[in-house]
Amino acid sequence: MKVTEYNNIKIKKVSGALGAIIENIQLDKNLDGNTLNEIYDAFLEHQVIFFRDQNLNPASLLSFSKKISTPIIYPFIKGLESFPEITPILKKEKDVNNFGGIWHSDTTYLNEPPKGTMLYALEVPEFGGDTEFSNQYLAYETLSDGMKLFLEKQKALNISGKEKASLTRSDVLKHSSANIESNEFEAVHPVIRTHPETKKKSLYINEAHTTHFIGMTEDESTPILKFLFKHQIKSEFTCRFKWEKGSVAIWDNRCTMHNPINDYHGYRRLMHRISFKGDKPF
Repeated sequence: MKVTEYNNIKIKKVSGALGAIIENIQLDKNLDGNTLNEIYDAFLEHQVIFFRDQNLNPASLLSFSKKISTPIIYPFIKGLESFPEITPILKKEKDVNNFGGIWHSDTTYLNEPPKGTMLYALEVPEFGGDTEFSNQYLAYETLSDGMKLFLEKQKALNISGKEKASLTRSDVLKHSSANIESNEFEAVHPVIRTHPETKKKSLYINEAHTTHFIGMTEDESTPILKFLFKHQIKSEFTCRFKWEKGSVAIWDNRCTMHNPINDYHGYRRLMHRISFKGDKPF
């Protein structure tokens, strides 16, 4: 694997599979073009990048996000009043369900799912609330040749209203629902996706939204999908990030999955989330 040399940023890998912390960068500063280019190169190379000790208000968060890509509005939760592209993700002390608390790629039920997502931590619990990420290049590359051959020809249906995913939204929608029905969206995507920038192939299904292969019934699809859902989150494909107040993560939705861990009941957690415009998977 090619390793990029960086002159303007300092990289510290999080795991052997994916993930890197970019050190000594303040995202609210006027970063020059070379630094921004290297941040984006690190995003492509490491699939998820992290920053510590940031001090961002909504204006500076949105300003930096526009230097990375084009922010879009998340359909189910109302954005901030003056910053609709910023989605507040709040779990209150008495909430039980963790928003997005299942392994998934973001909003694959859209015809053009976001290319990536940025998350900024404003309030974090005393313990817990980590997020896991999984490398879907590796998930594809470690499949047998026979399975690759079968999956290369497959497309799958992705829906917004799959029961497990809908449950993870239930508490946060009490605070800031956009009044859109949970089952309103669906999209068909290739099971093996080619990244439009790196040109690498990745496994592009997820337990939260994928229901079945096109041309097959759910009963026929389920045994294969269950195997794949288990395969794509093997520990050797993953990294885990511990949030602190002021932490930022930016992940590539085209080749990763993530899972926020729901292990901090009784504590409050508030994040600001921005999604980036994507394109139709191929």
